[in-house]
Amino acid sequence: MSSDGGFDYNPGDYPPVAVTVDVALFAIRRDKLHVLLIQRGIEPFAGAWALPGGFVQPDEGLDAAAARELAEETGVTEDSVYLEQLRSYGSPGRDPRMRVVTVAYWGACAELPSPVGGSDAARAELVPAAEIEDGDIELAFDHGAIVSDALERVRAKLEYTALAARFCASEFTISELRKVYETIWNTRLDPGNFQRKVRENRSFQRVGRSVLSAGEPAARDVMAQETGFEQAQANWDAADEVVASAEMAAPWPEEVFQRAPSRPRTRSGRPASLWTATDSELTLNSPVPRRRASRKV
Repeated sequence: MSSDGGFDYNPGDYPPVAVTVDVALFAIRRDKLHVLLIQRGIEPFAGAWALPGGFVQPDEGLDAAAARELAEETGVTEDSVYLEQLRSYGSPGRDPRMRVVTVAYWGACAELPSPVGGSDAARAELVPAAEIEDGDIELAFDHGAIVSDALERVRAKLEYTALAARFCASEFTISELRKVYETIWNTRLDPGNFQRKVRENRSFQRVGRSVLSAGEPAARDVMAQETGFEQAQANWDAADEVVASAEMAAPWPEEVFQRAPSRPRTRSGRPASLWTATDSELTLNSPVPRRRASRKV
C-alpha cells in the first residue's frame, strides 16, 4: 500500500479469473432421485448435458447469481426450492474458455413444475441421478464431479437433519417420509421401526389430520393404534418409564434397516396421519442413521 493511502496494485499484472455458479437441484419422481439438467445451446460443449449455471455479474452476490441462473435456464424460481452452497471448484483447465472458478450449490424440492430451457439452455429436464453415477450420462465441464459431491452431501445430511422433509409436501405421511430415505439411500427400511423412530423424534410433529390415500381429502384422525399407545403410556409405572427411556435412547441401526417382508401387503384403508417438520432451517435430528454399507461408491 502506498504512503498516501492508495493501493500500489495493477490488475493487469495478474491473469483474469472469472467466477460462475452451478446448481445441482434434486427431486424425487417416480420413486427415483432426479437431478435437474440443461442441454447446452452454445459452445463450449454445445449439445451436452450440464448443470444450470453461468457467470456471476459484477453487481450481484453468489446466492443471487445462483437463483438468477436457475430461473433463466430452467424456469425454476428460488421461492419453490431449498438451495445451499456446496463448495468451490477451480482446477486449471476445467473451462476451455479461460480460468474459471465456480461456486456450486445443491438444492432439494418437492413440487417442481416442468422445467423449460431458456437463456443459454436449449432444454431443461429432470434426469435420474443414477444415470450420472453409473456413467450413462456424461456431463460438461466437471459437472459430473459436482453432482457426485452434491449427492454425498444430500445422503449425509439425511443422517443429522430433517432434510427429508424438503422432498415432501409441507404435510406428509410417515410412509412418504420413509420413501425419501429409501430412495436417496437406495435401501429398504423396516416400516414399523421407522414409524416408531419418527414418532419419538422431536424433528417432526403430527398436524392433527389424516388422509386415506394420495389425492384424497383430509379426514379426522382416527388411528386407534396411536390412541392405544398414548393410553398405555399414561398407565406406565416408574419401572416402565425407566425401560422405555433406555429403549428410546438406544441406537436402532440394524433393526431399522431390516429388510421389509417381500410378500405383498393389502391396503388396510386406515387413515394415515399427516406430519410436518418442526424446523424449517433443518437444524434437527434424523429419525434413523445411515448404514455405512448403503453408501454408493
